[in-house]
Amino acid sequence: MTFADFLPKDVSLTIAMALCAVAFVSGTARGFSGFGSALIFMPLASSIAAPRLVAALLLVIDFVAAAPLLPDAWRKADRKATAVIVLGALVGVPVGTYFLSVLEPVTTRWIISCFVAALLLLLLSGWRYRGKDHAWLSVGIGGLSGFCSGLAQTGGPPIVGYWLGRPIAPIVARANIVLFFGASDLFSMISYASTGLISRESLVLSLIVGPVYALGVAFGASLFGRASEKVFRGICYALIAIAVIAGLPVLDRVLR
Repeated sequence: MTFADFLPKDVSLTIAMALCAVAFVSGTARGFSGFGSALIFMPLASSIAAPRLVAALLLVIDFVAAAPLLPDAWRKADRKATAVIVLGALVGVPVGTYFLSVLEPVTTRWIISCFVAALLLLLLSGWRYRGKDHAWLSVGIGGLSGFCSGLAQTGGPPIVGYWLGRPIAPIVARANIVLFFGASDLFSMISYASTGLISRESLVLSLIVGPVYALGVAFGASLFGRASEKVFRGICYALIAIAVIAGLPVLDRVLR
């Protein structure tokens, strides 16, 4: 029995190696800057393998990676404020998951590319919400982030932009973000499992790609403090832009 025998039937050894390479790059971005992994991973990975498979793969990897952070986040977070935003995700995640499960792969890829391009512009703008707290706005932000997470595991920028702009201590904002995504990932796991998106194939593939992603995160974290954060963030933005362009279905005949 060879290594290839353990791979899902629609994933060749070449595709698995390509997914590992993408995972390492996206993990490095996350380890250094704390963001960007899904925005790099999803456009590229969904152009290599089925969007449903790679979204489930990224969810499983991130769910495992984030779990150890939750106890500390629970202690430090503003749980009441986070719970309001989580209500939005409770609605948004299943809606995004539904569209992921029913749309054609090419259509899903177009939506992912457009979403990621829009989120990149949001990151580049430096947007932070500095207005007053409104329950309806919090629920709306949570719903938007949940929808992006359910569809393509790209729900980070709306939540990060919202929480980092609030007049609260950075340690609380970070804890709120971690706690929100813990809940959002849980909703995604339930939604993906109930629609059959989390399958034996995605779980097996996560055992192969996950360790490489973890190495990328560790490598990126080791670079923190050694390289200019401004320069590295610029590199991350450039990688996201390249991922969006390379992942466009219209370029399949040229790039693949």
